[in-house]
Amino acid sequence: MKTSSRKFRLNRTLPTILAASLAATLSATAASAAPDPQAQGSTAYYVDCSRGDDAASGTDPGHPWRTLAHVSAQGFAAGAEIRLLAGTTCTGTLTIHNSHVTVRSYGENAKARIDGAGASDAIVVSNAEDVELHDLDVVNTGPTKSQRRGIWVRLTDFGTGHHYVISNVDVHDVNGLDDKSAQGSAGILFSSLGTATPTRFDDVQVLDNTVTHVDRTGISFSSSWNKRPEQGDQITTWNPNTGVRVVGNHVKDTGGDGIVLRVSTGALVARNTVDGYNMRSAAYNAGIWSWNADHVTYEYNDVSHGHGVLDSMAYDIDGANNGNVYQYNYSHDNEGGFLLICTSPGVKSADNIARYNVSINDRNTWTPYYGIITIGCGAPTTNTQVYGNSIVSNQGGTTLVNDLRGLGGVTFRNNIFAATVAGGLPVRDSSNTYDHNLFFGATTLPAHNSNAVTGDPGFMNADPKTPKDIRLRHDSPAAGAGTPISNDVTTDYFGKAIPASPSLGADTRAPGSSKLD
Repeated sequence: MKTSSRKFRLNRTLPTILAASLAATLSATAASAAPDPQAQGSTAYYVDCSRGDDAASGTDPGHPWRTLAHVSAQGFAAGAEIRLLAGTTCTGTLTIHNSHVTVRSYGENAKARIDGAGASDAIVVSNAEDVELHDLDVVNTGPTKSQRRGIWVRLTDFGTGHHYVISNVDVHDVNGLDDKSAQGSAGILFSSLGTATPTRFDDVQVLDNTVTHVDRTGISFSSSWNKRPEQGDQITTWNPNTGVRVVGNHVKDTGGDGIVLRVSTGALVARNTVDGYNMRSAAYNAGIWSWNADHVTYEYNDVSHGHGVLDSMAYDIDGANNGNVYQYNYSHDNEGGFLLICTSPGVKSADNIARYNVSINDRNTWTPYYGIITIGCGAPTTNTQVYGNSIVSNQGGTTLVNDLRGLGGVTFRNNIFAATVAGGLPVRDSSNTYDHNLFFGATTLPAHNSNAVTGDPGFMNADPKTPKDIRLRHDSPAAGAGTPISNDVTTDYFGKAIPASPSLGADTRAPGSSKLD
């Protein structure tokens, strides 16, 4: 997967540079926040689960502790750093219940492994803040599936917990239940719990981790502090997480969702890869999405190979999502399609945007009514803008766009919808607004459709397989055929400046410009 991800990034030079700069900044921030035990006068505690001794001092590599149970029983002072010997395996659960603690591997071999051996959790951080986990290998497989997690960070009637970092950690082989509740099964789960004291997380950085073969969710944020009028509730307990950054993670083969944020505001989900999701679930799932969350930015993500049971879209603008933006993302080879726009009765979802994304060879054959873009769930969305996207598929038995219930609220501008499969694909939409879009191979067109362009879009590759393939030839009918978008970003999917008269789709450059620069 890393090889294909690296290949993907080569096709997106400027977005890669921007995203890498962002990740470097976040990593530097995390590193600067982690105290050096020697420099700060704090204490480092060493653990060697192969040859240590719990009766030893644990304060130097020559006298390490041996078991996670002993480490978990300690009351660490602020600034303590727990160091596990690389290349060794510690069996059981590591419990962190003290604040201002860092856990990492030490030594020159492979990462230290924490094997939960079928416990509820391999690592659990409970009612503590300022906790960092770095450079670890985490596994948790039991004889049968049960409520099980790799890493669980939980706050219960805590108030606001500040500063959490999980960085360069490998979480894998967690056989949990198909449960997405606030205490459900996941590779990495943050849970805000309780009923007495409003509780949330602030400043969470989940950076450059791998999460592989877990049930049910890869990386998840859940909260019981989730009631507000936008969700159709009569009371308000909504206490959203803030300062959440999920950047540079590789998630593969999840039973259910890939990455999901709930009850958050102002979060950033960037430069992640989700490859294979909804693989073993009977519930509704998506690759990367949020619920009951506002002003979340999703950018430079790559979602692929989702299994097509129920929803299974790559990306999802779901219930009580307001002011969220999906931009510069890649979706490909998903059985559930590219994008779901899903507002339930009594719920407010407004002012969301999906722009300058690329969807290649996605499909949705769950029922005859679903599509590569699906609009539905029982209530109209408000002012959802979908523009500057390139959507092309060579997969049959699907639709390009499908509005399930004709409730409206979405405006499509400057997109390319291309069916390269024999016989074409329909657009089934009688209620939403379409303006300045290109349709190729569309057997039916939307009812409210103005300034449309039809015909071959003139992609660099007539049967696209990568984002580079959907760049436009100079003679493309999409070149310069778009309309300016107010309050837009300044660059397109390929990191190029958007001209005053943009081309349609994710490659907006003006006619006559070099399409391969």
